[in-house]
Amino acid sequence: MIKNTLLILLLLITGLSNARAQQVMEKLDRALVAIPAEQNSVFLSWRLLNSDPEQIAFNLYRNGEKINSSPIKTTNYTDVDAIEGSTYELIEFLNGAENKRSIASCKVWQAPYWEISLQTPDGYSPNDASVGDLDGDGHYDLLVHMTGRGADNSHLGITTDPIFHAYKMDGTLLWTINLGKNIREGAHYTQFIVYDLDGDGRAEVAMKTADGTIDGTGTVIGDSKADWVDRDQQSRTFGKIVTGPEYFTIFDGRTGSALATTNYVPARGNLDDWGGVGGNGGNDNTANRSDRFLATVAYLDRELPSVVMCRGYYGKSVLAAWDWREGELTQRWVFNSADPGLELYSGQGNHGISVADVDYDGKDEIIYGAMAVDDNGSGMYTTGLRHGDAMYVTDIDPTRPGQEVWGMHENEVPVKGYENGFGEALYDARTGEIIFGHNPGQDEGRACAADIDPNYPGCELWSNIGTLYSAQGKELGNAPQTCNFAIWWDGDLLRELLTSNRITKWDWENKKEELLFTDPECTSNNGTKSTPVLSADLWGDWREEVIWRTRDNQKLRIYSTTIPSNYRMVTLMQDLQYRIAISWQNVAYNQPPVPGFFLGEGMK
Repeated sequence: MIKNTLLILLLLITGLSNARAQQVMEKLDRALVAIPAEQNSVFLSWRLLNSDPEQIAFNLYRNGEKINSSPIKTTNYTDVDAIEGSTYELIEFLNGAENKRSIASCKVWQAPYWEISLQTPDGYSPNDASVGDLDGDGHYDLLVHMTGRGADNSHLGITTDPIFHAYKMDGTLLWTINLGKNIREGAHYTQFIVYDLDGDGRAEVAMKTADGTIDGTGTVIGDSKADWVDRDQQSRTFGKIVTGPEYFTIFDGRTGSALATTNYVPARGNLDDWGGVGGNGGNDNTANRSDRFLATVAYLDRELPSVVMCRGYYGKSVLAAWDWREGELTQRWVFNSADPGLELYSGQGNHGISVADVDYDGKDEIIYGAMAVDDNGSGMYTTGLRHGDAMYVTDIDPTRPGQEVWGMHENEVPVKGYENGFGEALYDARTGEIIFGHNPGQDEGRACAADIDPNYPGCELWSNIGTLYSAQGKELGNAPQTCNFAIWWDGDLLRELLTSNRITKWDWENKKEELLFTDPECTSNNGTKSTPVLSADLWGDWREEVIWRTRDNQKLRIYSTTIPSNYRMVTLMQDLQYRIAISWQNVAYNQPPVPGFFLGEGMK
């Protein structure tokens, strides 16, 4: 816990090796914010960057007058003598002098949140979002998925067109992409990637597209008149798209224009090619198993990111890696669990995806649920624990080397040749070795891994089953009821819990959650999943922001903590594993981001 003494934790987290540091990432500024706080004070917060010298400090000026008596060693400050309408400036202080060229400035927010007015289409609501510097001005922009009527793969019915809006943080609408009728709306169909793929300082957008997709300039991809939707209400695939071409498109972040379009890999093929051992096993020809999509970014060559587009996880799983370099879209590799020798990789996928350099060679691996694919597209390992809904990949147990995976699995139905393994398990992220597991043969749907109790090293682990465990597998009693997102919000190193429109803290002494923050005018996304629009370290110090939509669907509110902290560390957005996690947070069943190192009580 934080005492009166100042603890400075300066973490240079561009990577864990020299090879990792070669990779090209976006340039970030100080992201200074000034937020109205309690008793008419103003809370100021800013980024520490991985390029900062360890001895760097800061001075703050209000309306041209310095307000700190000595250089500030942390990355937050409370101005108790705030003046309404003030402008603040932050200046670096190094080697006994100010760097006047380093000035960052901002005005005080008008409310304890940053509000963005939207141009929500009639009948739609803002859903998942992602961030990237779309126009190259050095600041994050938002890509917001606007959803109307969606449908899960297991359900029939015609959906509305998936629409995407690109906004600047001041609410300026940059462009709109309409994926059209031939892309079905739903959590398992409409994955989107926002990332600077070629290192030019501007983020691109990557998505699965189809005939009739309209890009940000109004140009139509494919056949504008084609209608591949099954409109026969008596059909077993009513409302789904089971015929017609499928495309993969890279869009320009500045304009939303289509830069390159190619055939989506893998193609759907025969609908009954996608069954297998995952979940409850079995198969179908109704596009339930064939149309399960995932996507992420991964650094596969130690320098620039690739896009990995995926299909299938109940049975056959196919991952295709693509490079966008110098205006050319090329395929790097394809992993197909149906290929000879890879049969044990079938049925091991998840309703989400994660990326980590688990072998520390400077190149990323894709953690695909109960299996992993190496940076070269070869199979790395499979645990055989089968399909699941949720997983966390980070240094869960800092007392053992490397990272771990805390995964949930669906294996309640016997499948010939496969044991009913653990419903929840911790395993080594590099080798797949199972460290411990519980509840064999159960379907566990939700999971959390976060340091919420300072008495045990590493993260605490729990699922919707309701038992809390230490990272070493010790049973700690009842778990928090919240088993969803986690967020660093208050002033200590323990992580808080995020679900619906509220943030809670685990009272580890009395074994209960305490409400820290909520906004009754906001609501969450994705039904019972109760996830935010986005949660990420968007600005200010190393702690995280949360974006919720207002209940009228006309605005987004971005909340940043106003709780002081004596800890300082590099912005989490410069930890590569965390930054990549923001790219896949929107995919399928949203999961919170985690860094590639242990962040918690007792961290090194």
